[in-house]
Amino acid sequence: MAFRGKEMMKKLVKRVGAENITPELKEKLKACVPDTKVVMGRAKRGLYAGRHIQYGNRVSEDGGNKSRRCWKPNVQEKRLFSYIFDRHIKVKVTTHALRCIDKAGGIDEYLLKTPYQKMDTEMGLYWKTKVEQRYAELGQMEVAFFTPEDEAKFEQGFKDLNIAKKDARREARRNMYGKKGGEGKADAEASIEGGGSESHQEDDHGWLEAKA
Repeated sequence: MAFRGKEMMKKLVKRVGAENITPELKEKLKACVPDTKVVMGRAKRGLYAGRHIQYGNRVSEDGGNKSRRCWKPNVQEKRLFSYIFDRHIKVKVTTHALRCIDKAGGIDEYLLKTPYQKMDTEMGLYWKTKVEQRYAELGQMEVAFFTPEDEAKFEQGFKDLNIAKKDARREARRNMYGKKGGEGKADAEASIEGGGSESHQEDDHGWLEAKA
């Protein structure tokens, strides 16, 4: 149940990669990770936001007898979407951690805003390091800006493309079902007209016989 901060640091560096972590970030991690920390074993594989097993006494109502008991956190398995990585992250989280994530505005913002001292799990430190590394890479990328005229041209081009796709689908449906549907409709109209004329002739013939 207990693990040391040095072992956690070694695992983090091994998973992320020593060449991917800057010296400043490595020193920051070493300063924040405590030397000894008692945490749940399964908390290494999730985001618990400081919620762990608590121990206390169960007190009876009659005699006030005390017996030891423990309280376990409410752990849920969720798929949280990360916008910076553009994919879902499957992780075990507590309900308290879910409320913190909703309040922060997402898993990325929660990992960035939460200090290292409160990230007392191995998985939380791992994903926090990856998110900060990804943001550093995005900050070094060149960004191109377009004028409003160019954006209007792009939007018009997308609209024309969608219209062309709809026209192509409509034409394909006409070629596939148009002839069969047209022939069937013509036959139905012809049968209706023929049956209607015969029925009118029979009615006229019966009326003449009755009059005679």
